[in-house]
Amino acid sequence: MHTDGTFAPDSLEAAREQYESVGPAAQTVVREVARSMDFDREEYGERVTSDVVETAREALFASLLEVTVGTREEYERWHESYDGEIHEIGSEHVDRVVWHAAPNGEAVAATFQNEEDAALATLRRQAYGRLYEDAL
Repeated sequence: MHTDGTFAPDSLEAAREQYESVGPAAQTVVREVARSMDFDREEYGERVTSDVVETAREALFASLLEVTVGTREEYERWHESYDGEIHEIGSEHVDRVVWHAAPNGEAVAATFQNEEDAALATLRRQAYGRLYEDAL
């Protein structure tokens, strides 16, 4: 079992602070990507909307979330000790699971067999959408 990511909020307020803190980085990433795509000033103004920057902020926030990666047995042990609601996606017939518990008493889990990177990405999208989006 191991963890991936750097941010495990201990409160929704800490999550909000982290979300706010990645705003300038999201703006910089979007601006630099647009520059590398040779957007002129007019195209930048038309295509780089506040929704685009907000999407980048959401993706950056989610990508930083600390996620636990383990075997089905390790997950089951954690699950037994967790006193909250868990939204699990995937098949119960695979060997590995990734999970993240938010400070609001809810968690998400995704099962996988071989593609850990894909499972991490999926879980982080689920975590943002199910656990944080409304609070942020």
